[in-house]
Amino acid sequence: MKDREGYTHVASLDAEHELAVEDPSGLEYPKPATARRMILNMGPQHPSTHGVLRVVLELDGETILSARPEIGYLHTGIEKQCEHEKYQQVVPLTDRVDYLSNLNNNQAYALAVEKLLKLEIPAFAAWQRVMLCELQRISSHLVWLGTHALDIGAMSVYFYCFREREDILKLFEMYSGQRMMTSYIRPGGLALEPPRGWHKVTSRLVERLARGVDEYQNLLMTNPLWCQRTQGVGGLDLDTLVELGVTGPMLRAAGMKVDARKDQPYGAYPEFDFDIPTRTTNDVYGRFEVRMDEMRQSIKIVRQALEGMPSGPWQADAPNILLPDREKMKTQMEALIYHFKIVTEGYRVPEGSVYAVVESPRGELGYYIVSDGTAKPHRVFMRTPSFGNLQSLGAMLEGVLIADSIAAMGSMDFVLGDVDR
Repeated sequence: MKDREGYTHVASLDAEHELAVEDPSGLEYPKPATARRMILNMGPQHPSTHGVLRVVLELDGETILSARPEIGYLHTGIEKQCEHEKYQQVVPLTDRVDYLSNLNNNQAYALAVEKLLKLEIPAFAAWQRVMLCELQRISSHLVWLGTHALDIGAMSVYFYCFREREDILKLFEMYSGQRMMTSYIRPGGLALEPPRGWHKVTSRLVERLARGVDEYQNLLMTNPLWCQRTQGVGGLDLDTLVELGVTGPMLRAAGMKVDARKDQPYGAYPEFDFDIPTRTTNDVYGRFEVRMDEMRQSIKIVRQALEGMPSGPWQADAPNILLPDREKMKTQMEALIYHFKIVTEGYRVPEGSVYAVVESPRGELGYYIVSDGTAKPHRVFMRTPSFGNLQSLGAMLEGVLIADSIAAMGSMDFVLGDVDR
């Protein structure tokens, strides 16, 4: 086209301007830019995604129009590997699904195998499981609180939380010899007899934790920056949360009082008195309050376990399933034979299928196991809470500012190993 002075111009659309005009001299005369959209990658290497998660954001300025989580960067194939191992060899694999709640995964798997075997464990072992899993819940929530606060700018809380978590990990090491991947809860009971002095050490620990939880909550609740960055942010209606399969603290912060420990009681939980904290604000702040109250309830459960712990054996009487005592193995031929057969051949589990559910720190955790009567599971499927919770990320981030996406994402407390498996 020609202008009034006779010059010829070429008009073209590009990504930055509605219309760009070029003339033979090479000069460009852009028209005023209109609102435009941008595609931005958050991750997969990003500190606020707490793992290798890629989130594809479509932005209009600083407002998120859509968010699409891209998973699979941490796929381990654990479910498939479980089908090629003996039942006792699967236990260490369950540790590595969610490194922040390995004992809860141990227990879900153990409960499923025990149902197939129709095996009853002693009361002492069941109570120990409850106590250790609640300490694991506190440890997981401390990691979440410290890293979540760090994302929003509260650095001091991060150091306090990891200081308390260190004491819990030392207790786990005292029990099992390992700080994190303990493999301590196994089909038939516990891996080892609880160590001497466990009661005294746990009693001291739980009192320190009780003081710390109140202190950390007060630090954050009186911080105006924390309140402004979390209140009214990351909300999603309850029906959508349920439809997307969200469980755990996220669902309870929206007002739904659901918890597998109460709704589908397992282990020794029916013997304990505790409440299920809920909120109705359904925002980042509400999830923070729910998890703080959950730590208090876990402390309450641990105290009850310390006060009422029954006496008795720490594993079931099942010599064809559980490894014999090492001292007996050195002196009794029958124990030596059982040890050799279990280690080399494993133990056969009756045919059937079972689904066992526990309440992990992130929500409903289920193990579906199919047995074909051999010493290896035919199928192992894990219903992990992080996978279900992550499905709500796209709907949750729609229409919020990109700065608020960090707070919303952190409030979900997902673990990528729990998502990809």
